[in-house]
Amino acid sequence: MAAVTSQADMQERIAAARKEAEGLKERIKRKKDELADTELRTVAQSIPPLPKVGMKVRRTLKGHLAKIYAMHWAEDRKHLVSASQDGKLIIWDAHTTNKIHAIPLRSSWVMTCAYAPSGNMVACGGLDNICSIYNLNAREGPTRVSRELSGHAGYLSCCRFINDRKILTSSGDMTCMLWDISTGQKVTEFTDHLGDVMSLSIHPENPNIFVSGACDSFAKVWDVRTGKSVQTFAGHESDINAVQFFPNGNAFGSGSDDASARLFDLRADRELNQYTSDSILCGITSIAFSASGRLLFAGYDDFNCNVWDVLKGDRVGVLQGHDNRVSCLGVSKDGLSLCTGSWDALLKVWV
Repeated sequence: MAAVTSQADMQERIAAARKEAEGLKERIKRKKDELADTELRTVAQSIPPLPKVGMKVRRTLKGHLAKIYAMHWAEDRKHLVSASQDGKLIIWDAHTTNKIHAIPLRSSWVMTCAYAPSGNMVACGGLDNICSIYNLNAREGPTRVSRELSGHAGYLSCCRFINDRKILTSSGDMTCMLWDISTGQKVTEFTDHLGDVMSLSIHPENPNIFVSGACDSFAKVWDVRTGKSVQTFAGHESDINAVQFFPNGNAFGSGSDDASARLFDLRADRELNQYTSDSILCGITSIAFSASGRLLFAGYDDFNCNVWDVLKGDRVGVLQGHDNRVSCLGVSKDGLSLCTGSWDALLKVWV
């Protein structure tokens, strides 16, 4: 009898706690709405509109034999790494279109790749649940794995180097992890998402901060030092496939299966802008900002890359050149080149 009473008492307390949480959420929302005195589009009305973006394909990188799933620029503005389901990781010279390395992978089901800021290493991972690190300076070349980071219980969706010693990974097991590359050990596990984590982006000026986007339709900002989520951003109506920090780190962009890209501001703790069109009905796979932050590039399932004016929310360009889904894209460090990768097995460099 006592057990039944205590169970009923517990349920009552849970219900009361839920009610209190909802009340607090509502108060926070009201306070935020009071502070939202204007909108970005309203403020941007006095700014002259951008001309149409007429970027053209300057290089086509041919070599993969199957769908390309990921690409990432090196910091040197010249090299990039791409990952394909042909089971190869290719390091390219984007200026000459030459292949520097073709690394055979143990698992061809690769979903992400990353170039270390130093240019010394690349990493990849996918349905093998493992983040594999390759040393590009190894005497025999990067043909053998130098480190395998195993600890996720689901597929690896994204990986990004902090430096040559630390790397962050996100996974279908609903977590992100920070790893010590030299020991191969997990340092911190970040758990707060309620769906597969699809993407992460490290703050451009503070490597202790990163943002993640997940299939729970939330984006979360994390502090590596505490191991906790410090901000949560809602707004998307479906899976978030891509997140990317704004160049100054005060905001981030996101792309979702709900056919919208959005801009969230960390200081205002809210959504600033939405990038949608009635003619776009398909999901976004990947996003990147121009060096100034004025343009947002987004890759779509309909084979196109749309270019958006970040301030005004207008579409200012459509880059058409692929024959299948644009699965990944990135802007080079100097801001002069955009690279798109596609399921048509080609990478295209736009200028």
